[in-house]
Parts: sequence; structure tokens; C-alpha cells
Amino acid sequence: MSKLLWKPSEERIQNSNMYHFMQYVNERHGKAFRAYDELYEWSVTEIPTFWATFWDYSDILCSRSYDQVVDDVAKLPGARWFEGARLNFAENLLRYRDDCIALSFKGEGQPTRHITYAQLYDRVARLAKSLRDMGIQPGDRIAGFVPNMIETVIAMLAATSVGAVWSSCSPDFGIKGVLDRFGQIEPRVLFTADGYYYNGKTFDSLARIAEILKELPSIEKVVVMPYTDPKPDPGRVRNGVLLEDFLAKDDGLEIEFEQVPANHPLYIMYSSGTTGVPKCIVHGVVGTLIQHLKELRLHTDLKRDDTIFYFTTCGWMMWNWLVSSLALGARVLLYDGSPFYPDPGAMWQMAQDEKITIFGTSAKYLAAVEKAGVKPKETYDLTPLKAVLSTGSPLSIESFEYVYRDIKEDLCLSSISGGTDIISCFALGNPMGPVYAGELQCRGLGMKVEAWDEDGRPVIGQKGELVCTAAAPSMPIYFWNDPHGQKYRDAYFSVYPGVWHHGDFIEITERGGVIIYGRSDATLNPGGVRIGTAEIYRQVETIPEVLDSLVVGQDWDNDVRVILFVKLREGHELTDELINRIKKAIRENTTPRHVPAKIIAVPDIPYTISGKKVELAVRKVIHNQEVKNKDALANPESLDYFKDIPELQN
Repeated sequence: MSKLLWKPSEERIQNSNMYHFMQYVNERHGKAFRAYDELYEWSVTEIPTFWATFWDYSDILCSRSYDQVVDDVAKLPGARWFEGARLNFAENLLRYRDDCIALSFKGEGQPTRHITYAQLYDRVARLAKSLRDMGIQPGDRIAGFVPNMIETVIAMLAATSVGAVWSSCSPDFGIKGVLDRFGQIEPRVLFTADGYYYNGKTFDSLARIAEILKELPSIEKVVVMPYTDPKPDPGRVRNGVLLEDFLAKDDGLEIEFEQVPANHPLYIMYSSGTTGVPKCIVHGVVGTLIQHLKELRLHTDLKRDDTIFYFTTCGWMMWNWLVSSLALGARVLLYDGSPFYPDPGAMWQMAQDEKITIFGTSAKYLAAVEKAGVKPKETYDLTPLKAVLSTGSPLSIESFEYVYRDIKEDLCLSSISGGTDIISCFALGNPMGPVYAGELQCRGLGMKVEAWDEDGRPVIGQKGELVCTAAAPSMPIYFWNDPHGQKYRDAYFSVYPGVWHHGDFIEITERGGVIIYGRSDATLNPGGVRIGTAEIYRQVETIPEVLDSLVVGQDWDNDVRVILFVKLREGHELTDELINRIKKAIRENTTPRHVPAKIIAVPDIPYTISGKKVELAVRKVIHNQEVKNKDALANPESLDYFKDIPELQN
């Protein structure tokens, strides 16, 4: 039985946006809901009514309302949402135009910069005019090779205000990684900073841009945003212009928000690209907007007086999610750089200094700061902090306990899970509900999520495949260059026709929480028993000598054997005693089947640029299969450590 770690006070429950929305539903529909599970069941039973109710509750700005909420919630893929509506995404994010701070930017080793909602509107207006003046049309693609800074948000808002489609990746991507993405979508304008900072070092972006442009002929203009150099030379790149020179000089401009259909493309996101050329996932205006508003306002309890932060790059969907907080008038804190510079407590120092109320990060980061011995509550004043969010990979029970023991006792820890595929979450936080160690609090409102066993039956309290059995508005509108929708269907609907198959191995608990055991394509099957990799990681993370680990299945003797790779702390070696201690921890806390057949030390563990372990790539390497698109990895050289390992030959 999972351990109860926290529950909100009655006062906190009744002050939450989720509680207010529940009362709104009760009054409007004659209900008497008193708990989240009742509200959730209604939201997935009466899906069109739920979304219509939330549309009105969130006061979405549109020039024309919709004719119907959805044509058919059972149509997967292809359900059409809010047809007839005309609206603009940027207009909804720029509804506030006052002197409250909209964006704060903390660059690594830099003082914090701020911009108000009024200033943000003015800057977007000037940039939008510049884009219109150069002939940018609705549907044109505008790309960003950019740090997570204020100017990046301005560029996205200006692009989407004129109906263009925004797509970005972080400047630590390699040249091939950028071309694999932007080369497919042929953007007309590219925004870039001159460089960026990471871990105390300065990196030049313009040299890389010059190489990228050689194979990206669609680019008509490169807008250079000064960052590491106050006066960079835009002449270093073809068709380069400084942002200030590109901006319209007029003052007091009104933005001409292009009113587009509900399913107009807004963002192009990318699959990880570790198994082939990345898929270009196109998300629509209304699906992204209404889903983000639901998740931020209700599930995250975001309010006007909050300061929300998420450690992310512009190449991860959490950036898009974070920026939607502007629609609620909150202060959005952007950070670019290493989270461990100048020391492992850097982000908590920032949380104290900037009075962060909602702190978002990855499970990997929380495990790393615990390993580094950081105890924020002993060093920093985190009085304003009311929520910590974690995603990217399953959050271990130990990390849940670390947050409450060493960060703050009274906060809502929301482990959230969804993905680039839906630019949002399937399961996430609930400000009205308790937090149990190792569990995501709830499935998202309107998201008909189930765990299916191997016979395709929904199960409770058992492990199964994460499926979504009804359409949701933030599912992709299509994939780029996929005219017949075959890539789209293959990605999510090839396992269960007409049912979204997400590829996560999960359990839905009796109380409605969700436990995630890892990616189902990385699930281990020793002796035909399915094991989630997260179950093993959880035990390995308790071993002080182990800094990081990765587990895969190796085909062996007509079966699969479990192989555990460990990255050890400096000064430690993988002795027989340590191997036995790791195996003992796994055996005693899981099952004998979880115990690795081999434990092997490696110098590094490979990750994608967005911070996910690449178990599948390592599995390919140890089976002598080719790994394509290594540019999707943050540390591609680490794959070499897994080649031709003698211990795997016997």
C-alpha cells in the first residue's frame, strides 16, 4: 500500500480552482459532486458537455464560437473539435495588458530581466507587423533555434498572432538534428540567439546556423537575438538581421490577430528521433489552448498572483505548456543554462530569490539533487512554494519522499505524464486530492485513460498498457508530410484500432491514482513476465555509490535476460560486494525476476536532449543493430561504451 505523504487542508481545497470549477459544474448542470473522482467520471462520460462547460468557464477569446464541440468522440483518429470557431492563440495569451510582470528571465550567471504584460504586448505588436510586412501568411512556418529567453516567447507570440506555425529546438542540437527537423517543415523565418551559456561556458550559435542554412534554402530571413554578445554581427549568416533592426519602429501598435479555424496548425513538435528521422507532430490551435488552460488552471491551480517556473528547453513540450501560463496572467519565470551552475543548489536559490510558487522540473533532476546532498528546506526560504511538478520519466518513491523530507512538507507534489504526442498530460496533479508515494494523483479531466491487459481488457490494480479510448482535443491534428495519415495511424493506432495506444506501462489504482512503470517498448520480459524498468531504477537509486543507471533486456538463450548498466560516483569501483548489494536490494524489494543477470559499469548513460534515458538505443547497440539519428542525443558518444562488451557474450 502506497504511503500517504500529504493532503490539502479544507481551506486549501475550497480555495482551489478545481473546487471552484466543480461548483460551477454543479450549478450549471444540477449536479452535487463533492470529490474529484465524481467530477472525473462525469468528464469522461459526458465528454462534449465537459469541454463545452470548460470552454465557457475559461472564457476563451474567439471572434466566432463553435457550431459543435466534437463530431464524434469515438472517431480515433480524426475527431474534429470546435468546428466553426474562429480564434487566435496569441490573443488568448495576451489578454492581460497591464503593468504586472509577464515574463522574467534568468540566464545562467546573469541578473534577472523582467517584462510586463503591457511591454510584452507592445513588443509582440512590433514584431508581428515586421512579419506581416515581409509577407508571412497563415500556415507559414517560423522556426526557432533558441535559448529559453524572453525574446523567444515574443517570437512565438508574434508568429502565432499572424496565423503562422511555430516550431523550435534548443541550440544544443547538432546540425543534423536541426536539419532532420526544420528540413522537413521548410520554415521561411529562423529566429536564433548569437549564442548561449551552459555550465559556465559560452557557446557560439551563429557558426552552426551558417552550416544549417547551407541545406535549408527555404529560410528568407534569420533574426539574430543578442544574448552572449550585446552586438553580434548578423552578417555571419545568410539573410541575417538583428532583432532590433527587424522590429517595426512604430509605437502604440494594435495587433491584428489573425482569426483562424479551430484546427489550424499552431505548433510542430518532434518525436525523439532515436529510432529514425523524427516525426513532425502538428498540434492545432484550439486543442492546445483549451487543454493547457485546463491543466494549468485546474490541475496545477495556477492563479494570477503565481510565479510559475519549469526547467525546460525550447525543444521540449514543457516549454510550450509553460508559456500558456500567460493566458492566466501569471508571472512566467524562464531559465536557460545548467541547473547545477554554479552549484547543485542553484535552482533552489532562484526559487527563493524569485519567490517561485510552482516549481517544475524532471524526475532525473530531483534524483540528482538528492544524490548531491542538497536539502533546500535547510538552506533556502521556500515559503511561497505551493507545488512541485515533475515529469520526463517516472518519479521514484524515494524522490517523492525526498521532496517532502528535504524540500518542503506542505506542498502539492504533482508527478505528471503525457508527452509531445498530445502536448499535454494523460495523468497529473489534483489540488483537491492527497499525494501518495509513487503515484500520479489522477487522470486528467476529459481524458478517458485506461490500463489494458494483454487481452485488451481494462484493469484496475494491475499493470497494463496506457490507452485512451475516446478522442481528446489535444491529440495531433495530423503529422507533417503524411497526406494519407498512415504515419499517424501507425504511431498510435496500430496496436488497438480505434484506440490510442501510448506506449506506457501503467497501473490505475483503486483510488484513481496512476503508477507508471516505464515505456512499454522498453518493458522487460524475462520468462514471459512483464517488468517495468522503473521498478528496477527505483531500487538502484537507493545505492549511494550509483550515480545513474540504465536497464535493458538482452535476447539470450531463447529468452530475455535483464542487463543493468551503472554509472558510479567518482572514486568507486564495481566490486563483487557492490554487485551483490545491488542485487539484494532489487530482490528484496521487487521479485527474483527483476534481478539483473549482469551488472556492468559504464562511464556514462545516454540521454535525449530533452532528458530521457534511451533504453531502446542501448538495446540496439548490444544486439549489434544500427542506431540512427544520434543527433537526438545529448551525449551520443556514450553509446560507444555499450559496444562489444565481453560480459554480454557469455
